[in-house]
Amino acid sequence: MIRKYTVQGACVDVECLVMGLLENNVYLIGDGTATFVVDPTCNAPAILEALGERKLAAIVLTHHHSDHMGAAAALREATGATVIASSVEAPLVENPKKVGTSPLPLPDACPVDYPVDDGDVVQIGNMAWKVLLTPGHSKGGMCWYMVPQFGNHADGAPVLVSGDTLFAGTTGRTDFEGGSVEDMQASMIRLALLPDETIVLPGHNGLTTIGAERRRTFALWGNEE
Repeated sequence: MIRKYTVQGACVDVECLVMGLLENNVYLIGDGTATFVVDPTCNAPAILEALGERKLAAIVLTHHHSDHMGAAAALREATGATVIASSVEAPLVENPKKVGTSPLPLPDACPVDYPVDDGDVVQIGNMAWKVLLTPGHSKGGMCWYMVPQFGNHADGAPVLVSGDTLFAGTTGRTDFEGGSVEDMQASMIRLALLPDETIVLPGHNGLTTIGAERRRTFALWGNEE
C-alpha cells in the first residue's frame, strides 16, 4: 500500500509517497516550472501515476542503497529524466552491490547523467539547490538544501532533502560498508549550522525540522549550539 501526503509550509511544492518494503519516503518536488523525484525506491508505474501530466526533469539519488534507487533505471527509461548522484556514489549507482543484510534485490544498474560534488548548485526549473555531501551512512551520501528566494513560495521555509543522513530524532546507520561514525559526526556539525525553521525531508519516517533536531539528534552528537 502506498500512502501519499503533501508537505505543508515549504518554500517549494513537495509531495511524499511512502512506499516499498522499507517504507521509503519518495518525494516529488517542484516549483511549477519543473519537477524532480528523490530516491525512487520501487514501483516506477506508481510514481509515474503520481506525477500525472508533469514532465519529470530529474531523478535525484541521495545515495546508492537499493531501497533508494530501485526504480531509478525504469524511470529514466520511461521519462528521459536526468539522473543526479554524487560523484562518490555514481560508480555504485551504475554498478549496484549488496549492502548489509537488506532483503531487497539488487536494483537495475542506472547511468548517472550528472555527477555532483560538495558545494555544487543544481538548477532545476527556477530552483537552485545547494549540494551538501554528508557522509556517515554511506561514503558519498548527500543532502540538498534550498532557501526560499529560489522557491515558488517566498514565505515558506527552507528545505533540506536529507536522505538517510538525518531523521526525526536520529541519524542513519553507520555500520554499513562505507559508513563511519566520524563522518556522521562531521555531517551533524555541518547540518546544525542550518536555520531552525528548515523543513527536513528524510528518507524514512516522519518529517522534522533543524530546530527540533537541535534539541535531540544534534544534542546527542554534541552539536546542540
